Amino acid sequence: MQDTEFNAKMSQLISDIKTLPDAERARLEQLADETRNRHEQIKTTMTRLQDSLDQLRVSVKYIIFDLEATRRENLTLRKRLMRQSDPNAE
Repeated sequence: MQDTEFNAKMSQLISDIKTLPDAERARLEQLADETRNRHEQIKTTMTRLQDSLDQLRVSVKYIIFDLEATRRENLTLRKRLMRQSDPNAE
């Protein structure tokens, strides 16, 4: 559900609650407020989660890049060592 749709439905619900008798209204208004607060908490949590996942993706890309560079350096150094130990070898 999109935020605009949620807010529209909550506004409609609150309008409907205001037409109820006082005895029922207070309890339902409290529940509506709690629902709105929980929705905001979920949105905040989802935003933080998305940010964390984005950061994790970047970190993994850097780690893969570093691993590939290390492998290339390792191969280059092995070739140098082979050449130093046997100048006739490739």
